[in-house]
Parts: sequence; structure tokens; C-alpha cells
Amino acid sequence: MLGAAIRPCALPADALLARYAGAGAYTDCYALDVAGAVSHAAYVEAFYTGTAFKIERFLLGLFLSKPSTDLEVNQLAIGEIDHFSGWRVEDRSANQVLLRDIISGKTRSWLMVASQVGGATPATRLFFGSAVLAETTEATGEPRVDILFASLLWFHKLYSRILLDGARARLAQVSNNDRA
Repeated sequence: MLGAAIRPCALPADALLARYAGAGAYTDCYALDVAGAVSHAAYVEAFYTGTAFKIERFLLGLFLSKPSTDLEVNQLAIGEIDHFSGWRVEDRSANQVLLRDIISGKTRSWLMVASQVGGATPATRLFFGSAVLAETTEATGEPRVDILFASLLWFHKLYSRILLDGARARLAQVSNNDRA
């Protein structure tokens, strides 16, 4: 079942995305635990080469002239490049990356891994989050998220779960191929 183990959660204290929380921006965070030790690079590569995201990459290339390749995904994952299709790395650490869209500059995507200890077998928590920056409204001067995004928030939440589940499936596929 899609997203059965995917759950919304609070941003970890050390999350690079946390700088946008509470600043009038919309922020979210989803988490999923998977068996085994998963490196950040493997997660980033699996996320951006999953089926749903490959469709998004195709559409970005077709309609916005922002094509990308699996090789570029690999280079992004291992830190060789800081740009990818419609995104540029805003910040990076050993276990997470924060990307800024270069089309509007208003959205951020964030991926993080955290080893889970205490169980009988190794596990990794995969995090995926987004931020949509607020704009100051003329009437009140208060920051507010764009009305179009607000009306499509239900889709964003669903799509976030689909993308995270796609990364899980891709990691499982790669793991199975490695065993074969």
C-alpha cells in the first residue's frame, strides 16, 4: 500500500530545511524507515531516478528546457555538481542536501538520511521535505504562501508521499539487482 509507512513528522533539529520553518513559509517533512544502511548518495540517486520523478524530469525538460540525465543525478548525489535540471544546491552536509528551484526561487526540496539504532538489524530513516517561501501581501504586509500553492496543497502532500515511496522502491530494486 502506497505510503503505508510514510508519515509526516517534525523537522529534525539539525535539518537544513529548518531555516524556513516559522518564517511564514510552508514547510513539511515526511519520513520512512527502511531496512539496512542507506548512504545519502544512494538515497538521492534513488529519489531522483524513481519512476514518478523521472516523469517530472521529462516534463521539466520538455516544457521548461531543464533536461537532466541519470548521470547528472549520480553526480549530484556524490557532490560532483551543484545543479540539476531546475534546481541548485543551496546547502549540503554529509547526510542531507537542500535544493532551491532556479525557475521561481520560491521552493526548496530537502533530502536527509539518519541511521536508526536500537533494533536487531540496521535501518535508515529517509526524510523528504519541502518549503514554499511566503510573499508579503500588500494589504496586510504579512507573509503568506501563494494562493495557487495553497489550493494545490492536497496534491503536494500526496505527491511527496509518492516520491518518497518511489525512492523506497528504487532502493529495493537496486539492492535486489546487487544481490543477483
